[in-house]
Amino acid sequence: MSKVVERPRFTCALGGAIGTIQALPRAIPILHSSAGCGGNLAGALSGASGYHGGSYCGGNTLPSSNVSERDIVFGGEERLTEQIENTLKVMDGDLYFVVTGCMVEMIGDDVHQVVKKFANSEHPVFGTETTSFKGNSYKGYDDVLQALIRDFVEPGVKREALTVNLLGIVPLQDVFWKGNIDALKELLSKLGLTVNTFFGTGETIDNLRYSAKAALNIVVSDVYGQAAADTFTEVHGVPSLTLPFPIGDHATTEFLLAVAKELELDKAAVDKAIGEERKIYYDFLQRLADSYNDLDFQRYATVVGDVNYAPALTRFLADDLGWLAELSIVTDPLLPDQEELVRKRFAGFRSGFAPEVVFDTDAINVGKHINRHWAPSRGQKFYEGFNPGFIIGSVMERDTAEALKVPLLAVSYPITNRVVLNRAYAGYKGGLTLAEDLISLVVAHR
Repeated sequence: MSKVVERPRFTCALGGAIGTIQALPRAIPILHSSAGCGGNLAGALSGASGYHGGSYCGGNTLPSSNVSERDIVFGGEERLTEQIENTLKVMDGDLYFVVTGCMVEMIGDDVHQVVKKFANSEHPVFGTETTSFKGNSYKGYDDVLQALIRDFVEPGVKREALTVNLLGIVPLQDVFWKGNIDALKELLSKLGLTVNTFFGTGETIDNLRYSAKAALNIVVSDVYGQAAADTFTEVHGVPSLTLPFPIGDHATTEFLLAVAKELELDKAAVDKAIGEERKIYYDFLQRLADSYNDLDFQRYATVVGDVNYAPALTRFLADDLGWLAELSIVTDPLLPDQEELVRKRFAGFRSGFAPEVVFDTDAINVGKHINRHWAPSRGQKFYEGFNPGFIIGSVMERDTAEALKVPLLAVSYPITNRVVLNRAYAGYKGGLTLAEDLISLVVAHR
């Protein structure tokens, strides 16, 4: 039996599904659940994701069947049919997607049978079970994409050698998802690639509809997006390449070289594009060098994040910024094989740095792990403590940071102490942004 997670850093599968659908251009989520689900999830998705808001049709404007006691007793499929019909009349969208909550799953409503009634509609209507008690927001992301890859993506389209799909960045769960997606798309475009991100700036639903033309799926996560990538391969024959989420020069350069190698791109052109990016990167970063050394901006660091951010942040701190990121806490519930994949991402840093890696879902334990790694003073004259220290995590680490009198930069979900628009931490520019944010807090706490 699974343990209870103390203060989880994610929503249920239904929340992840809603966030994924509302991030798609002109896509309309239709919630089939009891009345409280939509309102509660709107608050969790918006307020804890850098005050994101409801996008085109989400948040408190989310269409919902709001099943009542009568529907629970006699079944809610008739009510869902009515809700879909009314949504098609009222909401102007390019795609409509039904997602389900716990209550209707327990009474056995068949969302697929209801959706089939709209197979000949001029509006595309799809749906899947997003059983909230069987997974978290990451599962909701994969469930929605798997359904769309099977039922919406056009089969049999001509393969294009320089087109790729980008997977593994979960909208809203990654608070900086929009900026990160656009940053990686821009970098891949400089290699001559056409990139479908499905959620990026300027894309339409057709980017998803015709995504089977891609020569490769690039998954920037060892766990999230893997199920969707497998479905792409199974249904449309699109192969996949898994790479770590890249932040800063070293990780991003390796990321681009790996993509180029997989697609057999022209090496000279790739080296030229990478060289141009690295020149800009170090031109900015060197401006920090004198102050960094003279004012001693190096810090001990604890990283607290999900399977994407924890390894990426730790590597950036060790390889690019020269910090001592001695402790990294991965907060997602993982299977043993997934845990092993993630653990390998903390090895082989160019700096030779080898952090302690802990897998712990409970926010209350972060302070305990820090005090274990850097034992507090027992009155001795000399001891190695967490000083000068820094925590990179979420707002759940605020109390710990205040108790230890160290700065905190909230990078991973949930984030309620920052407003996030197009900020990105991915890629070369994202590394500069992260360095700027970190050192600014160091200066502010001097």
